[in-house]
Amino acid sequence: MKVEAGQVQRILREPAGLRMILLYGDDVGLIRERANAVVASVAGTQDDPFRVVELEPGAGDRLAEEVAALSLTGGRRVVRVRDATDGLVTAVQAALAGPGEALAVVEAPSLTSRSRLRALAERSAAVAAIGCYAEEGRPLVQTIETTLRELGVSARPDAVAWLAEHLGADRLLTRRELEKVALYVGPGGVVDADAAMCCVGDLAGLSLEDALLAASSGAVAAADRALELAMAEGAAPVAVVRSALLHMQRLQRGRLAMDGGLSASEAVRAMRPPVFFRRVGAFTASLELWDSPALGRACAALWEAELACKRTGQPAELICRQAVLALARRAALARRR
Repeated sequence: MKVEAGQVQRILREPAGLRMILLYGDDVGLIRERANAVVASVAGTQDDPFRVVELEPGAGDRLAEEVAALSLTGGRRVVRVRDATDGLVTAVQAALAGPGEALAVVEAPSLTSRSRLRALAERSAAVAAIGCYAEEGRPLVQTIETTLRELGVSARPDAVAWLAEHLGADRLLTRRELEKVALYVGPGGVVDADAAMCCVGDLAGLSLEDALLAASSGAVAAADRALELAMAEGAAPVAVVRSALLHMQRLQRGRLAMDGGLSASEAVRAMRPPVFFRRVGAFTASLELWDSPALGRACAALWEAELACKRTGQPAELICRQAVLALARRAALARRR
């Protein structure tokens, strides 16, 4: 079932009667925060080895088995799956059809509105499908004010307004920045605009997808900064390289449409799933900078980078950063021509 915003906190606190919670959307930090909350509400802690088990994305065939297993120490178990995709659909169907009292918590930030996994979750009464999207406007202001109160400080209205303009892309990053401000003013302190500007960087709208779009459109500095934020949030280097490859392959499909006679804007409008409206400009600019041969070479280089992360023993983060920034430098060169 699809969960409305007003019901989310109740379900996270009391998931009784549910067999699975699917967390999806573009705010990876909010997905992580909500997953942590529901795991703690069921198992009492996030790291109890007898009641909490985490499955790698490629271990979905174990989902039904783990959901059916009993806890050695009593109490309900939680089976947590990170970075899930539509490839988990068969495993989820088997788990829901089989026995077991454990709760499956599935984190799937990459799902689209046409996702088969999301459709399955929304159709099932035993599954709660919860969207996790970046906050803005009044909800973001409320999150900032509530978080600062929890941290033992208060904030002046002008400081809250400035923070709301520069935070919000990712819940965990927003909290980390607010923790820095709270530490700066000290317990019982008051955050003013000067303190906010002194401690907080501009994180509004920055994500891994923004890093990749910045890279493919030739914005080297923006790509580096957004990539740094994505890494700080916990994005795995191999996952970043794979996301970059998927991004460039999507550009390839758009470029093929252009080679067939469409303009860049027409090719973007024809993309399925559609390009998120806030990113249409950057995606269109990327299409105009890359021809089909260059996209082919970029995809091959990213494939080699992914293999290097897994096999060479070299620092994976360094390989990842070099691969993404190589895209940005190539696109920046094309912009100058």
